[in-house]
Amino acid sequence: MSLSTGNSSKIRRIVRMRQMLFQWRNKARVTATRTPSDVPAGYIAVCVGPTMSRFIIRATYLNHPIFVKLLNEVEEEYGFCNHGPLTIPCDQDYFRELLRVMAQPKCFNTIEDFHKSCHVNRESWPLLREELIY
Repeated sequence: MSLSTGNSSKIRRIVRMRQMLFQWRNKARVTATRTPSDVPAGYIAVCVGPTMSRFIIRATYLNHPIFVKLLNEVEEEYGFCNHGPLTIPCDQDYFRELLRVMAQPKCFNTIEDFHKSCHVNRESWPLLREELIY
């Protein structure tokens, strides 16, 4: 009788461990796909510059011609193989100026036009490609 009690106890422990493992996997999957709680709907978080400063920007900016050009050049130079937040390797001041211009109702449609009127020093422009540095 004690042999069958011992086996059923082991089976119960195994079943319980499998249930716990299943719950942990589900929690990990939900946590991995969930956006951070400080990012409101319609916005995304991006990391900018060598210090990886975090910016929360409107998701609609991703479709803006200037931002599309910037992302294309980031992809050409660095690729999009990373797992994690979108990373843009440019100076934070340059990125703030870019956001300021994109927030205006009438703004530039090309990154080249933006560079011509940019108020940020040329040294702080993104170091993506040589032709971007005027």
